[in-house]
Amino acid sequence: MAIKRLRKVNHWDMIKYDNLWETMKSKGITQYDLYTKYHMNRSQLNRLRHNQNVEVNTIDKLCNILECKVEDIMTHYPDDNVF
Repeated sequence: MAIKRLRKVNHWDMIKYDNLWETMKSKGITQYDLYTKYHMNRSQLNRLRHNQNVEVNTIDKLCNILECKVEDIMTHYPDDNVF
């Protein structure tokens, strides 16, 4: 039986929002649109740019704005962070 080895990552690397920027580009929505048209806080955009923690509500709003799925915004990378 093979043991699956988890990639060692820092706690801030477990969720990345790289997909968000590609999805926004394909939908024609800019960061400027998010904070002017959709009233998204600039600090939230900064947190997303730096792959920091954001609220699930923020992800929900982005999915609604971009009309996409969660996986179109973020990617989970397995790590050793468990309960």
